[in-house]
Amino acid sequence: MYYVSTRDKSKALTAAEAIAQGLARDGGLLTPEQLPMLPKGALKELQKMSYQDRAVYVMNLFLNGFSKNELEDFAGKAYNEDKFDDARIAPVRKVDEATHCLELWHGPTSAFKDMALQMLPHLLSASLVKTEEEKTVCILVATSGDTGKAALEGFRDVEKTKILVFYPKDGVSDIQGLQMKTQEGENVAVCAVYGNFDDAQSGVKRLFSDEGLRADLEQRGYFLSSANSINWGRVLPQLVYYISAYADLLQNGDIAEGELVNVCVPTGNFGNILAAYYAKQMGLPLGKLLCASNSNNVLTDFIRTGVYDRNRTFYTTMSPSMDILISSNLERLLFALSEQDDALVRSYMDRLSKEGNYEIREDLKAKLQTEFYAGFCDDTQTQQVIAAMWEKHGYLIDPHTAVAFDVLEQYRKETGDAAKTIVVSTASPFKFCDNVLGALGQNELREGVAILDQLSETTGLAAPAPLAGLKEKTVRFTDCVDKANMLDVVLETLK
Repeated sequence: MYYVSTRDKSKALTAAEAIAQGLARDGGLLTPEQLPMLPKGALKELQKMSYQDRAVYVMNLFLNGFSKNELEDFAGKAYNEDKFDDARIAPVRKVDEATHCLELWHGPTSAFKDMALQMLPHLLSASLVKTEEEKTVCILVATSGDTGKAALEGFRDVEKTKILVFYPKDGVSDIQGLQMKTQEGENVAVCAVYGNFDDAQSGVKRLFSDEGLRADLEQRGYFLSSANSINWGRVLPQLVYYISAYADLLQNGDIAEGELVNVCVPTGNFGNILAAYYAKQMGLPLGKLLCASNSNNVLTDFIRTGVYDRNRTFYTTMSPSMDILISSNLERLLFALSEQDDALVRSYMDRLSKEGNYEIREDLKAKLQTEFYAGFCDDTQTQQVIAAMWEKHGYLIDPHTAVAFDVLEQYRKETGDAAKTIVVSTASPFKFCDNVLGALGQNELREGVAILDQLSETTGLAAPAPLAGLKEKTVRFTDCVDKANMLDVVLETLK
């Protein structure tokens, strides 16, 4: 299988080349030439497997040039009980007869990004060997909260790598910020950026397309790659947990073979829900894909109207990982919906860059709306959902997951669709103690990491060990720069 750019499909790369490069040289996203289909009987076979074996099974369909033994080694290292506090890795929790929650936050940073970023370093390291790359890779990351810490943890002290994470200064929760600022490792660096996530993400994209920087770093013995979901090595491991969740529902007798299941995903950069779309295209029996947004509802408007317009007010919300107005992975969806019309995708992305908006053709809008439903909710409603879930089900959820539950309720009321639904839970509620406690009626909040104990005492639940351990950590990174000075940070880090 080969990989092509969403903006120029004439140049084909191997899987190893695509993962090592991260972003296409033309600014496009590297994507499989075609998606493999799940083999006949795959879901029956997968039911009997561990999560690690399911990961090997699915990823092996995409990674020509990687042996099954290699993938088994990677999966064993990425998904084990030393790193995950649940042996099932991505457990499915039954909320009611029609609703299940796919919990993706049992890893070392208590967020769904661990599902991919515990695997990516192994895929990248192997890719560098396969492509005979002798230079050290510098991983550049823009984060709206969870990707940064998960990437730092995944690449910590990995040989032949350095990692530099940029995050919006006031756009992450206190716990998320502390996780990054206390990160251990000799090859890691963290810097805040004045502005929002889109400022950080746009800055990183400019660095990738800077030919002068690339030449300078090559002389220093470095090259750039990405751990954001623009890297195919990030998206691929996410396909696994949708297929795994369906297999679990079959195994537990919650659904019948072939039964269509809807999926509701709290969505920011569009990588998570894109993985669900790809899994569906491979033959996984999924129905409607529900795209849940907060007040930064650019995706809601796009799916409803076919017009993508980032020229709007940016809101800093209590679900910061979704505080995004430029959803990078949407480009891969446009490539698929247009039957790989790279010129069309390139024209949309050029218009987005120059004017901040574009409108897709009517036929693409029809395809989009056939596959996706979109909704959003604000912070007030988010807290009401957290309180209601705790009161009705004894289930504590974070603000991102609450947004998804609210949009699911909107969808069911609007359409009457009673199909069983998987709600994707993307973070531990303990990463957002202040807003979760506020939802539970606690107005006087403790400062710093003491707030973790407050939430534990209020709910009777224990904080995940990685978060509780922050009490013992030392702050290492305190720099903050304007987005215009991100280049200087890179050069200083790699001097």
